[in-house]
Amino acid sequence: MNNDVDKNKQLRDLYDEVMLPNYAPASFIPVEASGSSVWDKNNKKYIDLGGGIAVTSLGHSNPELISALNDQSKKLWHLSNYIANEPAINLAKQLIDLTFADKVYFSNSGSEANEAAIKMARRYHHESGSERNEIIAFNNSFHGRSLLNISLGASDNHRKGFGPLPGGILHANYNDLSSVEELISNKTAAIIIEPVQGEAGVVAAEHEFMLGIRDLCTQNGIILIMDEVQSGVGRMGHTFGYMAFDIEPDILTSAKGLGGGIPIGATLAKDKIASAMNVGSHGSTFGGNPMACAVASKVLDIISEPSFLDKVKEKETLLVDHLENISRKHQAFSAIRSSGLWVGCELRNHGEVNKLLDRCYESGLIAVSAGPSTLRFAPALNISEDEILEGIKRLEKALSI
Repeated sequence: MNNDVDKNKQLRDLYDEVMLPNYAPASFIPVEASGSSVWDKNNKKYIDLGGGIAVTSLGHSNPELISALNDQSKKLWHLSNYIANEPAINLAKQLIDLTFADKVYFSNSGSEANEAAIKMARRYHHESGSERNEIIAFNNSFHGRSLLNISLGASDNHRKGFGPLPGGILHANYNDLSSVEELISNKTAAIIIEPVQGEAGVVAAEHEFMLGIRDLCTQNGIILIMDEVQSGVGRMGHTFGYMAFDIEPDILTSAKGLGGGIPIGATLAKDKIASAMNVGSHGSTFGGNPMACAVASKVLDIISEPSFLDKVKEKETLLVDHLENISRKHQAFSAIRSSGLWVGCELRNHGEVNKLLDRCYESGLIAVSAGPSTLRFAPALNISEDEILEGIKRLEKALSI
């Protein structure tokens, strides 16, 4: 296309002028979307299998979510946490009824939800008269981009130039229980773990490993924090991913898909731990926003239905089967890992995922990466079979370029 009439390029050039250079976005600019279809400034259509990195859990411009947002927008936008609001109360009750939790704290993102979880765990031990403050996290994990969360995540790339970082954090190896046991001491306050490491390439925890982590926490008085920012809200084919392991955490964090595209975070906890957070110990200006909570409540209404979750698992099988077929045909992937509608395809050509992403965009497909060598899919949980097949068709085109 001639750059004189390329509306994408005009706007993308302006992006480079006005935005902080911490991202490297695609060359096109989406302007409209519906379901799992997206159109750019030049009216080119894309199939979205990236889901905003597991955020648009019910697709773009979902009519039921629009209705919930519109209804609430006509009633109440914002108060403050000096005053309670009904949508936040209702959403908290809904989360409690669906999970192990007794109390809920609302924020705006996964990073904030994880910050609250760590503060709560340390505060609980402090209020119990204990000096425990160390946190065990895992290598290759991802918990967010705040200073605390990059300390939890252990990525040198994410940490570089941002020190000094918060201390008291140790790192074990994922799916290696003995490496966790070696780090436990009388200073261990909590273990934070993802049931699936999404940023590492959709690497799932082994069942026995997760059971072992729960047992270690119970035996040693350690708080188990489950980071379900990406794995929760139906992504794994369960309302929350911990349910796949027949265990309960003590604290759980949620965000991303919870709002279906509206920013919201939540930290769920059992009563005995939540009780340590007295008035003034933590807070958020926008946390518990009535409009965000109204939308999240509708998301939970939809995704928590057993028939809906069954379809997520069916679509996982469909997507993975087709990915395996085209991988054999094109010798594209050395491994395909999945947990519900959350799939990581490890490239045979290591380090070339960004090149493949560019070819996907050219072919009208939106996906995301996980590290330098894994193509990741996290589409809308209600994506149709036809949209999955169209996405696969466009991926095969990208692999043929």
